[in-house]
Amino acid sequence: MSKKPWLELYPSHIPSALSYEEKSLQSFLKDSAREFPDEVSIHFMGKEITFKEVYETSLKFAAYMKKLGIKKGDRVAIMLPNIPPAVITYFGILMAGGTVVQTNPTYTERELEYQMKDSGAKAIVTMDILFPRVSNVAPSTNIEHIIVTAIKDYLPFPKNLIYPYIQKKEYGLVVNVEHAGNNHLLKEILKSGVPEEINESVDIENDLALLQYTGGTTGFPKGVMLTHKNLLANAKMSEAWLYKNKRGEASVLGILPFFHVYGMTTVMISSILQAHKMILLPKFDATTTLKTIQKQRPTMFPGAPTIYIALLNHPDLAKYNLSSIDACVSGSAPLPVEIQERFEKVTGGKLVEGYGLSETSPVTHANFVWDEPRVKGSIGVPWPDTEAAILSLETGEPMEPDEIGEIAIKGPQVMKGYWNRPEETEQTFKNGWLLTGDLGYMDEKGFFFVIDRKKDTIIAGGFNIYPREIEEVLYEHEAVQELVVVGVPDQYRGETVKAYIVLKEGAAVTEEELNEFARKHLASYKVPRKYEFRKELPKTTVGKILRRALVEEETKKISDDVKQA
Repeated sequence: MSKKPWLELYPSHIPSALSYEEKSLQSFLKDSAREFPDEVSIHFMGKEITFKEVYETSLKFAAYMKKLGIKKGDRVAIMLPNIPPAVITYFGILMAGGTVVQTNPTYTERELEYQMKDSGAKAIVTMDILFPRVSNVAPSTNIEHIIVTAIKDYLPFPKNLIYPYIQKKEYGLVVNVEHAGNNHLLKEILKSGVPEEINESVDIENDLALLQYTGGTTGFPKGVMLTHKNLLANAKMSEAWLYKNKRGEASVLGILPFFHVYGMTTVMISSILQAHKMILLPKFDATTTLKTIQKQRPTMFPGAPTIYIALLNHPDLAKYNLSSIDACVSGSAPLPVEIQERFEKVTGGKLVEGYGLSETSPVTHANFVWDEPRVKGSIGVPWPDTEAAILSLETGEPMEPDEIGEIAIKGPQVMKGYWNRPEETEQTFKNGWLLTGDLGYMDEKGFFFVIDRKKDTIIAGGFNIYPREIEEVLYEHEAVQELVVVGVPDQYRGETVKAYIVLKEGAAVTEEELNEFARKHLASYKVPRKYEFRKELPKTTVGKILRRALVEEETKKISDDVKQA
């Protein structure tokens, strides 16, 4: 059997190996600006910015960074939602020779302080409403400069006048920052700056473009070191996989946050490389998203299962025309088959599951979008230049088809390592393979399947139980909108299976009915012993359900009960 059986499945349009230019990420913005100067690069709530404007404003910001003393390799944080400055400052930092540190705008002061200390960031770009939080943290970190922007600065008239009132109502504050001292207003920087080119040399194999912090669901978040080559390679792989999206022609819906590597690569970097229009939304709202799709007619819609689920369950879904959607690649969490089928029926486009992680820039696998075969329930096959294997948990050796082990990856998109964590870097690599921490298997044809995160496997009464298998079954019940299955402590079985359920609006179902439904499709030891109905589930900003938060909540509940007994 071939070591890479999936290559035999590749359609003729997708090469198995790619060539990569020895160029920095920022040089591709320059290329797109030269080729398509007057084409729209960013659409944001009615305002449009051309490729030439994005390039020139990025140059102005880079020059200002140099003026502030940012040198090659210095870290500069970006703490923004999906607004135009998230793109402009990203490329400006790279032009100045800096390394971007993507920072979640929802971070508390404690989380922000940890990341700033760990990364050693010298400056941070943030929003006016986040300024109080950042300024409180800055004195205990290496942050010397705070660059502040505001959503209203990038809105067309009269939205720019109305927005401060909306902001005050929503957040309860209006923040006024002066352009003085160590505080800088992006609007003032770009107003007075000159777009002069900066010729910082870049070693694309070794120079870091990004420190991308892991989610920190277990332990402290780690800074993933991604080079220019890592990110360029993944964007080029995406270009090859989505070959129908011709240069300068597609438009991409940018809901996935850029501070998450999936949104950053599949929307922002890929759009700049391929001169595609980005349609940005600063946060996910189902109604706004449906209106935006109908009005702006994006062709590409990278997303996460929770986003597609929310749209499918919108009460007014039938009123909107979503037929512009040609292709969607879903990531961040397993895509239920039922959701995939329903979304394809509603849009007429293709929705396929992909796979990746922060350590791989992030994508490693996907199903074919416009070609057969597509295997539902599978994460697809490895992308060009990507090697994947299933390694034995006992020996670390490659497994045979259909045998369960740990998914491991090799390829040009694989990280350089973890920032200042040599021991953890060493533990994550084995014989050149990046260990993903995910359990799965590969079939005879080369399609990969994720069983579950190694740490999420439930061991109940000596049996290994994989939450995803149970979730797939329960998603088929007509009353279920969203769910997650976790292992919770159990005195007798060690762990037991619990399902947290969100019902569709107006739907009703009892635990007994769900139990009966599950028993028709699952072995008895896999059937949830407990059910809990909720209005919503805890999620990350990219829409991944926080399974561990529910486990911790359950553990605390049991601990409190023991104390009271």
